[in-house]
Amino acid sequence: MLLAPHAPPRSVVAGKGYWTRLLPLLAVVACVTRAPSFLRPLWNPDEGYLAVQARMLARGGQLYETVVDRKPPLLPWLYEGTFAVFGSGSLTPVRVLAVLAQLATAVLLASIARRRWGDRAGRTAGALYLLVSVGLNPEDAQAATFEVFMLPCTAAAMWCADRRRWGAAGAAVACAFLTKQTGGAVLLPVLHLLHRHGGPRAGLLRLAAGAVLPVLGAALVTDPAGFAFWTVTGSGAYASFTGSELHVLARALTNTAILGAASAGLLPPIARALRIARTGAADLWLWLAASAVAVTLGFHFFGHYFLQLTPPLALLATAALQILPWERTSAAVLASACACALFLAWGVLAPRPELAHAQRLALTLDRRTAPGDRVLVWGIHPETYWLADRTPATRYLTAGLLTNFSGGRDGPQVGEKYAVAGTWPVFRAELADRAPALVIDDSRGKPYGPARVPSLRRLLAADYEQAGEVDGAVLYVRAPGAP
Repeated sequence: MLLAPHAPPRSVVAGKGYWTRLLPLLAVVACVTRAPSFLRPLWNPDEGYLAVQARMLARGGQLYETVVDRKPPLLPWLYEGTFAVFGSGSLTPVRVLAVLAQLATAVLLASIARRRWGDRAGRTAGALYLLVSVGLNPEDAQAATFEVFMLPCTAAAMWCADRRRWGAAGAAVACAFLTKQTGGAVLLPVLHLLHRHGGPRAGLLRLAAGAVLPVLGAALVTDPAGFAFWTVTGSGAYASFTGSELHVLARALTNTAILGAASAGLLPPIARALRIARTGAADLWLWLAASAVAVTLGFHFFGHYFLQLTPPLALLATAALQILPWERTSAAVLASACACALFLAWGVLAPRPELAHAQRLALTLDRRTAPGDRVLVWGIHPETYWLADRTPATRYLTAGLLTNFSGGRDGPQVGEKYAVAGTWPVFRAELADRAPALVIDDSRGKPYGPARVPSLRRLLAADYEQAGEVDGAVLYVRAPGAP
């Protein structure tokens, strides 16, 4: 049976220079595994959405009022702060922060493993995490988006709880939630550790205060009602499973298989350890289970959701390897390194046709509008606004918020009546107040096209006329005499 986390192994106490040797190694691995992220200006629409939000905030926008999304505020603020220091023309500074976030996660996992099982386990956990962390479609694994910045907070919550620092553990849970709502799932294993350590009522109170006060503070700094609506209560239709069951199931199975392939070095020792011995890692199993539930919430199963599974998987594999021969650790690391190399090659070589499409649309916006013009891109690629450096005509940066289209949802749950509550009156008022100089219908046959959105169809028919196409996207300019 493995050592319990209450008493650190002797190697932890006696080891000298451990971190001065391990930190540079983990830093090199983090840089190598994130290297493909610097090869493209954008990896997915989430990065584009965050970049546009940051520009709108910098120009006086108010989060959850004139700048909206279904996500908590920490990452939009991080993008805004980074743009304020380094400029908004490139995501390279944010990508550097993503490398640091991955490194921080690996270091925290290494520290947890070392405290429980010794020096070798610490090195194994840190290396395994970094190697498996890129084991998804590169547009999910290499993007500097919510999960990458959420994971250091979840790992910090477990690190603090392992050391009975309940107030700090609660604050880390709050930071995870304020980066992405599903980050709050780490509260379950933290509570388990509190119970296992026999935490007194004071510990529970400190944990609760640490978790609740930062969230209340974020709500008060923004708009409390808007914060609650956009992050918790306003996404009922988005979270529905109805409408695209087969498509969603196929995505869930595909991304599970991809992550399983990336975890080829981790899963066999876990399975073998389960057959021959108890690992003494109930909190890690609970962390994995809570993360799996978080991946399932909303029934979308995007690839980047699965990143939340990687920290507990790395620790569970490390725990299992402690009761197996040393050769199994070498084999696990080697298999993970080989899988990582394949995913890095995928990131370097795979084409990104949607990015090329967004770049062509951005070039069209740049040529046909002036820098001060407001424009409307009716689609799911908000990065077009950022690439063209044009101001959106509305706070709703994608058609998804106005039609419930997301992630291939192509069934009956798409249309005006499935929009986020209250969005269409605001949208119509914004376009009436300052009509966009150019509208790009980028639906390209998707179920949110103007043919299925009467309000948009009437607007285009009354005030706009077609002015050509770009890659299947239809351009509309103001009609002569339009108000």
